[in-house]
Amino acid sequence: FREIGYQKTTVADIARTLKMSPANVYRFFDSKKAINEAVLERLIGEVEALISEIADRPGLDPTERFVAAIETLHRDCTRRCEAFPRLHEMIEAAMAESWDVCRHHVARITAGIERIIRDGVARGVFEAADPAEAAACVHAAIARYTHPVLVGKSPLQPAPSVEAMTAFLLRSLAPR
Repeated sequence: FREIGYQKTTVADIARTLKMSPANVYRFFDSKKAINEAVLERLIGEVEALISEIADRPGLDPTERFVAAIETLHRDCTRRCEAFPRLHEMIEAAMAESWDVCRHHVARITAGIERIIRDGVARGVFEAADPAEAAACVHAAIARYTHPVLVGKSPLQPAPSVEAMTAFLLRSLAPR
């Protein structure tokens, strides 16, 4: 996928790289789509693990973890877009086609954000009547900075910096 891209990679290409027959590849995966999803799950699983670790990191207050999570999501997405454009094509296609792996990814990232918000509410740092809804709102608000399709394209309108958006979101969660 890195060498010739998502659209052009065939099962025969994968088998050749792995030094096995296409039939042997199909012993492990029942379709090319299953291969694609497994590769994508591995890629996005890396950032999910980072966000989970940040959400549960002891020693950082909820505000620091909130900022770290958004910065990590943004940095990871931007890096993949720039460093691995052919893999980024696969991520864009998966998001556009709503592969199941993408829906699960969004749920896991939102759950990490929710854990940070819940902890912030418990400590009196954040105010949110419904932390799950607040996390969904935050995830939607940062999509411009963390969604592969949006990061990979030039914006139609100028957007505030990710730092400005993060500060705005923190103000929206601040106790009144």
